[in-house]
Amino acid sequence: MAAPSPGGRPPGPPCEVIMPRMGETVDEGTVNEWFKQVGDAVTEGEPLLEIGTDKVDTEIPAPATGVLSEIRVQQGQTVPVATVIAVIT
Repeated sequence: MAAPSPGGRPPGPPCEVIMPRMGETVDEGTVNEWFKQVGDAVTEGEPLLEIGTDKVDTEIPAPATGVLSEIRVQQGQTVPVATVIAVIT
């Protein structure tokens, strides 16, 4: 069995962080703030970023433990629901 990565996540496929749907009529969201930077260790469930819609601002938790290896959507950008916004490895 392979040893866990430095971030604590066993080696394997990357975990994509997607823009969630915040309501039935909400089709896009804006990244208000990233709480972590590329290269930072993240723990599943800890706040990763804050997104905003025309109805609500909310913190989004990390979906996995590992290292934030890529941020694809920068602060202030608005993207459709289900867009990959970051990658955790």
